[in-house]
Amino acid sequence: MTENESHSHPDDDWRHSGVRVIKADQLDTNTAQTPGMNRAAAINAARVGAQKIWAGTVVIHPDAKTGAHHHGALESVIYVLRGRARMRWGEHLEFVAEAEPGDFIFVPPYVPHQEINASTDEPLECVLVRSDSEAVVVNLDIEPVEKPDTVYWVDPIHRHP
Repeated sequence: MTENESHSHPDDDWRHSGVRVIKADQLDTNTAQTPGMNRAAAINAARVGAQKIWAGTVVIHPDAKTGAHHHGALESVIYVLRGRARMRWGEHLEFVAEAEPGDFIFVPPYVPHQEINASTDEPLECVLVRSDSEAVVVNLDIEPVEKPDTVYWVDPIHRHP
């Protein structure tokens, strides 16, 4: 077997089924939405044949917040590009934490949450990745608590600020 034969099958056409580049101006806004944010899909089953992930962008306008929602059985990762994200979560959105550019946010399955742009004058821009190729969004009608508890990432390496 030659080196080329060990890495491909005769039926594969890597030109069309290999790496795909999705340009920034080709994102698809025809995806599940939550009031207060604009999601746009880059990677999903319909666009590129993804089987196990969904990826795209989310923008929250200055001083805006989303409605409460969860993503079913999916895990979500949010990477903050620009702005300041304030996340609220829990049965009554009773917990809160903030993230800045370069920070990652992990949202486990079925956790009710809300994204808030903590800035009054700049948009919050993030990259979003989910653990399935379809976008699952379940919008919720939750009466949030007035003052949520701040949660800090504390473990043997990360001390309370």
